Amino acid sequence: MRIFFKLFMITSISFSQSGLEIARMVDNRETPKDLSNVAKMILTNSKGKSRINKMASRSMDGNKKQIIWFLEPKDDKGVAFLKIEHNNKDDEMRMWLPAFNKVRRISSKKKGDSFMGSDLSYEDMSNRNIDEYSYNRLDDALIDGKTCYVIEAIPASESRSSYSKHISWIDQKSLMAIKEESYDRRGNLKKKKEFSFLELMGYFVMNRVYVEDVQKKHSTEVTFDRLEVDTGISSNLFQEKNLKRLPNF
Repeated sequence: MRIFFKLFMITSISFSQSGLEIARMVDNRETPKDLSNVAKMILTNSKGKSRINKMASRSMDGNKKQIIWFLEPKDDKGVAFLKIEHNNKDDEMRMWLPAFNKVRRISSKKKGDSFMGSDLSYEDMSNRNIDEYSYNRLDDALIDGKTCYVIEAIPASESRSSYSKHISWIDQKSLMAIKEESYDRRGNLKKKKEFSFLELMGYFVMNRVYVEDVQKKHSTEVTFDRLEVDTGISSNLFQEKNLKRLPNF
């Protein structure tokens, strides 16, 4: 009887959590101090033709600081991207374009633009500020054997988001998103996203992202390899001058 009562209480507490409370749980999930990886990005158009990019990334503070260098193909080698997110002002985003010998600053008004021709926008690559969204909890769902919270996130009217809402399926055990649908400003489905992750040194770390733009019939798959966490990356790395310094990988 006691066991039944405890299970009943746990279930009741779980179902009583609001969408906002679940979003805060996800936001407070323990993440690595820093993360390194080498990634392969495959872009596939509506005719089935693919293009492959290879890139290396360093990040810290829950991906609020990130620098990405493109390694392949040859015509993209040396292109680099820097992102620094801020709580009380616009995020900093810059792209080093060696072919033009210039750094291009990406304004907050351009966050809906595509990142290097992919189905990921600059907005998709940034953390969402919880205070800029309202949340609704939808019915829980079972996805690939994982019990998931399902929440709807709606950006505030004054937000510069290029989306009208997101619906996310979040694994209750890891608090990692495993699926998401994003809708355009007209309320039409724009992107379907799938996420995979693994456990590394006590952290849950993403190792695959798949995004399909259902309107353009174009997809992007990013797989992460050579994942390393808590290696002691210095915050000094995340400076504009380091965009031009392609490390050895």
